[in-house]
Amino acid sequence: MVAEQSTTQARRSLEADRELAEKLPELLGEVAEAQETLDRARAEDAPVEELYQRGVELDRALTEAMRAAYARQRTLVGPKGYEDRIHRRKRLARPEVREATHVAEQLLTAREAHRLHGMARAPRQPA
Repeated sequence: MVAEQSTTQARRSLEADRELAEKLPELLGEVAEAQETLDRARAEDAPVEELYQRGVELDRALTEAMRAAYARQRTLVGPKGYEDRIHRRKRLARPEVREATHVAEQLLTAREAHRLHGMARAPRQPA
């Protein structure tokens, strides 16, 4: 009965990941658009409040795209990968899964670099 429950849960997780992974191209477009908007605001010497808002929008876009990329990786591994770590490790070595992992890790790295160096500080509220 426990194995049956975990198989059912794995199928549900796989279906949710498939839905999210299908959105990846659209989310990558949102990342590019948010980056372009932030770059344009910087070039126009926009106020700090606007730069902060654009930075938050880029962070949100990067986070959603990264989650979709990792969901794509999990869908390529397959339903057995949710339950069996050995199967998962073997599948992670396949070229198409490695490429999906690379995309997800690039998005993760871009998000962390943006959070460390690319976001304007939040404007302080006067006391």
